[in-house]
Amino acid sequence: MNLDRVEKIAEAVLYEGYMLYPYRPSSVKNQRRWNFGVLCPQAYSELQQGSDAWTMQTECLLKATPSTMLGVKLRFLQIVQRSIGKLRASGKEEPEGVEPEFDIVDRLEVDSRVFQPWQEAVEREYTSAALDPASLSSLAPLYLAFPAGKIFEYLHDEQGRAVGVIVREWENLTASIQFGSTQSSDGVFRVTVRVRNVSPFESLATTDREDALAFSLVSAHTILGIDQGEFISLLDPPAEFKDVAAMCNNVGTWPVLVGDHAETMLSSPIILYDYPQIAPESAGNLFDATEIDEILSLRILTLTDDEKREMRQSDDRAREILERTETMPEEQFMKLHGVLRGLTPLKEEVR
Repeated sequence: MNLDRVEKIAEAVLYEGYMLYPYRPSSVKNQRRWNFGVLCPQAYSELQQGSDAWTMQTECLLKATPSTMLGVKLRFLQIVQRSIGKLRASGKEEPEGVEPEFDIVDRLEVDSRVFQPWQEAVEREYTSAALDPASLSSLAPLYLAFPAGKIFEYLHDEQGRAVGVIVREWENLTASIQFGSTQSSDGVFRVTVRVRNVSPFESLATTDREDALAFSLVSAHTILGIDQGEFISLLDPPAEFKDVAAMCNNVGTWPVLVGDHAETMLSSPIILYDYPQIAPESAGNLFDATEIDEILSLRILTLTDDEKREMRQSDDRAREILERTETMPEEQFMKLHGVLRGLTPLKEEVR
C-alpha cells in the first residue's frame, strides 16, 4: 500500500489555516490560528468540559479477504514557539550544546531585517506496521512520545558578527493510537482508529488556550491504506451497506475516499467529498483551500512594500508564498483564471 499517494491532499489539510491572507503576524486573523483538527491535552479539555477536544475517532468500512492488510498513518503539526534574543556579548558564539547568554526582546533589527516572535510548526507522523483487519481488537493502545526540545540559530550582521539569536522551543507530547474492528458481514469490517492526546499537562482554571496549544496535536488527521481489499464510501455507500455505514461513529473527522480504486481513505478534520483533488493549475499551498488561488495571488501582489516586508520576514513558509507569487509567469496566472473540465456531449432529444 502507498499511503503517500494522497500527499498533496493531506498537505493541504495539514496546513489549512496555518497563516491566512494578508500573511502577516500583525493581522487580526493570524492572532488565533490552529482551529482545525486540534487535540488539546486531556486535562485541559476536561477542565473546559469538552469544548476543546482531546480525542478523535475514525470509523470506516472495508471489504477484506484473508490476505488483506491495512496501514494507518497519523499526521499532525506540533507548535514551535519562536523567541528572539539579543546577545549580551556581541560576536560571541557558544559551541553546540551550550546555551548563549541573551535577553528576550519583542523585536530585533539586523541589517534592515526585522525578527519577531512567532509560532511556527513542525510536522510529526507515525506509520503503523501492516495490520490484519480481523485482529485489530486484540491490539493494546500504542503510545507515541515526542520529546521536548530547544535549538538556537545565531543572527549575524554585515560584518559576520553574531548579534542575536532565534530560539525555537517545543514541549513534550504524548499521543495514543488504538485500533479496533467489528465484522459486520462476510468480509466487511467496521474499522476504528482512535487518537488521544495524553500529554502530561497541569491545567488550572486560569490556564489559557494558547498555553494548552503548546501541548496539542494540531491539524491532526489519519490516512488509511489497504492491500488486497477496498474501502466503502460512507458518503454514498451501496444500498446493501447503508445501514452499517450509518453505524460508523466519526468524532471530529470525515473519512473520504482518495486516490484510485478505493484503496486509500483520508480521515480529515475538514469536511470533504470523496476523491478530492488539488487542481493541477495550483502552483502551491496558500494555506486557505476554501479560497480561490487566483484571488489570493492577486491580493498578495497588491500588498504594500511594508506589508510584503513583514510577510517576508515573519515566516519561511509565508516568504515562499510571496516569492512564488511575485515570480509567477503570466501564463500561469491565466491558468488560475479558470479551466473547463468534464464536458460531455448533450444527448439528442428523442422525437
